[in-house]
Amino acid sequence: MTATGRKEVMGGLTPNLAHLWRYGLVLSGARDVADDLVQATCVRALERADQFQSGTRVDRWLFSILRSIWLNELRSRRVRLGGGFVDATEALVVDGGHEIETNIFAAQVLREVGGLPEAQREAVLLVYVEGLTYREASEILTVPIGTVMSRLAAARLTLAKLREDAGARANTPPGREQTEVGNASGNKT
Repeated sequence: MTATGRKEVMGGLTPNLAHLWRYGLVLSGARDVADDLVQATCVRALERADQFQSGTRVDRWLFSILRSIWLNELRSRRVRLGGGFVDATEALVVDGGHEIETNIFAAQVLREVGGLPEAQREAVLLVYVEGLTYREASEILTVPIGTVMSRLAAARLTLAKLREDAGARANTPPGREQTEVGNASGNKT
């Protein structure tokens, strides 16, 4: 690797730390694990800086390294199911009226996105949050572009369904659903 490539890697680490941490959080669902993933990514990037192709995008290379580390951890530890999710309200800062509304909405979105299958969460983060193209996301996820598009479409449908269900619940007066369906004895009231 040339000195230029090494400088690109070293110069690309700091500006990408927040992006890497966010991706690590989406993958793992735990702040401490995201911290560890970012640290391991930085170490591996420095150790393997000679593998970086000068002139390419450092951020995409770092995302690929982080994902590889995460997959290796999943394989080796057989991660506990359902553990380590961050409560969205803990991740948000509340400051003022507008910020409160924004944070409530953001918390709802985070909860809904957090409920998506991992493959869909990854695609949503890479394309909609990090702004990658479908091609770039497909290279990081090592899947065809069509798979990324399919995952995003499925995520949009799932999120739209959740919004519809939430809207229907919000428009139904309390106790109304029991009287329309019937009471415990099966008689309509």
